[in-house]
Amino acid sequence: MSQPRDASAISTTAPAASGAKSPQDLLADPRALLTHLYRVAVDRALPGKILAGHLPPPPKGRTLVIGAGKGGGSMAQALEAAWPKDKPLQGLVVTRYAHIPPDYRPERITMLEAAHPVPDAAGERAAARMLQLVQDFKPTPDDQVICLISGGGSALMPLPAPGLTLADKQAVNRALLASGASIIEMNCVRKHLSGIKGGRLAAACAPAKVLTLMISDVPGDDPQVIASGPTVPDATTCAEALAICRRYRIELPQVAVDALERGEWETPKPGDACFEGHEQRIIAAPRQSLQAAAEAARALGITTYVLSDEIEGESRDVGRVHAALARSVARHGEPFAKPCLILSGGETTVTLISKPGRGGRAGEFVLACAIALDGQEAVWGLAADTDGIDGVEDNAGAFLSPSTLQRARALGLKPNELLAANNGYALFEALGDLLVTGPTQTNVNDFRALLIR
Repeated sequence: MSQPRDASAISTTAPAASGAKSPQDLLADPRALLTHLYRVAVDRALPGKILAGHLPPPPKGRTLVIGAGKGGGSMAQALEAAWPKDKPLQGLVVTRYAHIPPDYRPERITMLEAAHPVPDAAGERAAARMLQLVQDFKPTPDDQVICLISGGGSALMPLPAPGLTLADKQAVNRALLASGASIIEMNCVRKHLSGIKGGRLAAACAPAKVLTLMISDVPGDDPQVIASGPTVPDATTCAEALAICRRYRIELPQVAVDALERGEWETPKPGDACFEGHEQRIIAAPRQSLQAAAEAARALGITTYVLSDEIEGESRDVGRVHAALARSVARHGEPFAKPCLILSGGETTVTLISKPGRGGRAGEFVLACAIALDGQEAVWGLAADTDGIDGVEDNAGAFLSPSTLQRARALGLKPNELLAANNGYALFEALGDLLVTGPTQTNVNDFRALLIR
């Protein structure tokens, strides 16, 4: 069936979301449309809408709740709301500063806050307190431990391995974040320098059964990688962690080098008895959110393609590849006929210069994409992190339009120089093209959308 050739010809029969613009208004305004689709993607991953359906019945014994992540506050809130008032429940969950839902008044679960992406002393205290809570709980086979894990949990539980300090962990973490290493590689290192991650927290919970509920923010949705897998078996090794550090020239304290070389900091492996009867469930994942956005776009009559939820690599390189695809569609109708929407997700990386400017991987993607498109007509885009924070800034991401470069240069900005300086924030702030949402209370990683008319 032939596709409509412009926005005015696209169907407007889909109902508008509560409080949102009408379908007609969305289709007439690319920026509003892209924002709407981002919100649909985030909404699909909100714990308040999905977590209750994954909870087990109360056990014969007691229930202990532990966990960490940028979605930790909303996950704890959803669990408390759904758990029977007359059944025992206690616990501790740590989340990022300012990420506890404003309307959440914890009653049975203690909420703590700490820093992300570079850990701080509050996170170290929270991790130590969580481990002590498990030990004081004295788990029995009749008890149930529910672990709430979401992206960011690794930095929020920085309990150093014996002989390491928090300063050591901070230095390694900063170096990893600037190195261009993938999240899988970073978390392999983090697990082997930790006293709680890589399955060690699960070992402390034995002999109770552990149910881990996860919001995935990693390509492939591997439970071992999400928040460095504190309650799941770890198949990676000390040797792999050391090789990653050497590959990216990450300096380690000598105590860590020696321990990794000797395999002293090995993590519990698949098949270990401490995981017997344990269960892991991914309750929200990047692909589910991308598919929700795709369905919302198709309901508006927009032909939509989901490239992948597992795209990795340098943000600027991924931006250039997306630009090449969008340009081919706009100019030649290949490989997709226009008008259409292209969605993708995953976790890109940014290799930082020694003195970087402001911005995160979403902004870097958009700036590189805009430069490569070079004012291409009829292409609009948005890249944003679904947690509402692009790196360490106050924006979720940024928009691009056919006029992005023209408007930037009219202000005296030099896009290529800003990209080289890892300073995409400065350009998009000057243009008024930042997407600012505040914490979304979830995290299924990158959301990228290109609209070609």
